[in-house]
Amino acid sequence: MAQNKPTGHERIETNNFLLIVLIIVAIAIGGLVEILPLFFQRSTTQPVEGLKPYTALQLAGRDVYIREGCYNCHSQMVRPFRAEALRYGELSQAGEFVYDHPFQWGSKRTGPDLHRVGGKFSDEWHRLHLINPRDLVPESNMPAYPWLETALVNDAKIGDHMTGLRRVGVPYTDAEIAAAGDAVKGKTEMQALIAYLQVLGTARK
Repeated sequence: MAQNKPTGHERIETNNFLLIVLIIVAIAIGGLVEILPLFFQRSTTQPVEGLKPYTALQLAGRDVYIREGCYNCHSQMVRPFRAEALRYGELSQAGEFVYDHPFQWGSKRTGPDLHRVGGKFSDEWHRLHLINPRDLVPESNMPAYPWLETALVNDAKIGDHMTGLRRVGVPYTDAEIAAAGDAVKGKTEMQALIAYLQVLGTARK
């Protein structure tokens, strides 16, 4: 008795290599369709009015923020839901993050969203909160970061960092890069991190 010839669909399902290749092709095409248009939309490529590149101290603070893994518990994106806007403030826009490489949107909410935290608390509040969060928020499970108060910012490399960011589109001037080392010299990582936190979400205020 003659067997039925396998259909095209059956050939794909029974050939592991072919199935994997076709899956990769489908994902690649879908990704391009989703991502490529974003490179040509003004809303995602142009900074919002009032947005400025991070100062040398703020940029150093952002490095501390990333190094200590703050993004693992705190997102930086207010999503388009009424409850989010009521709790955290105005919805986030892509144009607010064009100078962030990489951006810190995230989805984790162990702690509150930090996108609109700039100016919400004083520098001293942030300092005490970083030294021991439970002194200000008793129910907090955030770890303490007391060593930031004595660790100094690396003033020798901040200029190189700004040069690298300029290559990907952040409009730093030669003067800003040249002065970067002096701007952070003698500053602690605590001061830098607070400077970064105090600028988050302030461009549209």
